[in-house]
Amino acid sequence: MDRALFLAMSGAKQDMQGMRVHANNLANVSTTGFRADLQQARSMQVFGEGTPSRVFTMAERTGNDFAQGSVINTGRDLDVAIQGDGWLAIQDANGQEGYTRAGHLKVDQMGMLQNSNGQLVLGRNDSPIFIPLPINKIEISKDGTVTVLPKGAPPDAMVTVDRIKLVKPDNRSLFKDTDGLFKVIGNRDPLDADASVSLAKGMLEGSNVNAVAEMTSMIDLQRHFEMQVKLMKTAEEMDKSSSSLMRIS
Repeated sequence: MDRALFLAMSGAKQDMQGMRVHANNLANVSTTGFRADLQQARSMQVFGEGTPSRVFTMAERTGNDFAQGSVINTGRDLDVAIQGDGWLAIQDANGQEGYTRAGHLKVDQMGMLQNSNGQLVLGRNDSPIFIPLPINKIEISKDGTVTVLPKGAPPDAMVTVDRIKLVKPDNRSLFKDTDGLFKVIGNRDPLDADASVSLAKGMLEGSNVNAVAEMTSMIDLQRHFEMQVKLMKTAEEMDKSSSSLMRIS
């Protein structure tokens, strides 16, 4: 009975973890550039004193769906969507380089180019991009070059400020950090810029979450969780019955 109880408990715990993953995906169905998280687990023997006869479910680092989301036309000068494979280079709170597909950019009061979360966008030499204010216009070209029209300058006096760093790592080497940025597993060094990555200006890439599929998965996990709870209750009843027989004998 203890083996059945252990297996049911382990399965129920993993079902709860899976529901959290899918609930988070649903919560980000409208988040720009969001990549859906994937539930992952494997069986693992319990080692200790005696024979390793017990097996539990061990959750592994959550994987991600890297399929491209739908592209939305916004017409905004600071909205960019990556065409095909590739990532925007962003500086996280610790000064490390991270990567995102969310191209809803803005310029703060100090002239720093940021993403929608206030994280700095990196340019040449892996340094944050600074926009010399005040300006009348800002444009981002297909290759990531940022040009501005200084305030009071003639319309044909556009000035090149910097170039957004675009990278193209192997998606299999990436993991999603707690701040939502993707990082390269086991590597803290900045990646090299890739000239083959291009941008579409005035557009945003939406989330790649399939709401219907996520809801279906949550319903399936909920039913599986209920089955595990029933199994634990059955194991308890069987244990009580065995104890009663032992007292009678």
